[in-house]
Amino acid sequence: MKRTYHLCWSGGDEVLFRTREDYIHGIICLCIAAHEKGCTLVAYCLMSNHVHICIRDTNIKAFIKAFRYSYSRYFNSKYHRHGRLGEKFFFKQEVKGLYHLLTVIAYILRNPLHHGVCKTPFEYEFSSVHAPFGKELGLHLKNNDKHGKIPYWQLPSRHKMPPHVKIDSNGHLLSESIVDTADLEHQFSTARSYLYFMNRLSGEAWEKEQLQNNTGNPPIRVEDIEQGVRCGSIQQMLANETGRNRVLNIDDIKLCTIIDEYIDKTYKGETVYTLPVSKSTKIAESLRGKYNLSKEQIIRCMALPSTTLQ
Repeated sequence: MKRTYHLCWSGGDEVLFRTREDYIHGIICLCIAAHEKGCTLVAYCLMSNHVHICIRDTNIKAFIKAFRYSYSRYFNSKYHRHGRLGEKFFFKQEVKGLYHLLTVIAYILRNPLHHGVCKTPFEYEFSSVHAPFGKELGLHLKNNDKHGKIPYWQLPSRHKMPPHVKIDSNGHLLSESIVDTADLEHQFSTARSYLYFMNRLSGEAWEKEQLQNNTGNPPIRVEDIEQGVRCGSIQQMLANETGRNRVLNIDDIKLCTIIDEYIDKTYKGETVYTLPVSKSTKIAESLRGKYNLSKEQIIRCMALPSTTLQ
């Protein structure tokens, strides 16, 4: 019998995705690994330096190995990088009971909101937030009926896209064809209930609700979901739930684009992973002052050691 898990893969002090194409490739690797290992994807969210996944499986280790290997191989080849990508171990948390499940899904899909990347979960492109109740909520894109194809070079070697996966005219995998949308809609019951979970604030009421599961497991909170992620304080994440402030002056994908374009233009053929630390540090200090960036953000986007900057 399949068990349900929340998985979190952290990039540590560096990003896992630098461009929009990286995110799309990450979703492709996620989809293929789940299909080939017989897993059922429930929800996912790819952030710049970590990945949240809710998945049902009987052999979770095989899925983790397949996903990590295929994406790491792509990333290292593209950026001339060597070695293990991200933390060695995935954080794993078994999910038991309806309210635990709904809470885990909600926190995964609200992750961009918690990290100040957007003001509502529905603004974010690289999660499965648009999968359930898409028609009722008007979330599905207009070009969903125009099917495209994934270029062969974007596919992991010796792999094919699962036949059930739909792709829009822009080459983006449609989340409603990747996750178990029917089961999601059954668990949340109605579109109104889904919206409620996407917009409710964390607190004691939510924690008490989860105790109704009678599974003996403690309530799941933001700090439980974010274990191992080095990106912002829990207090700031909770403050961001209101959607009234955006903590990042510039998000990681835009910053990485600025960095990569500058390095390519100035040091032809080099990447943040091949530049000497001395040159990378000068670039980091210049950009940090220009865009008023935090130490943590410029370090992860420049792939610098955490002790480099003051």
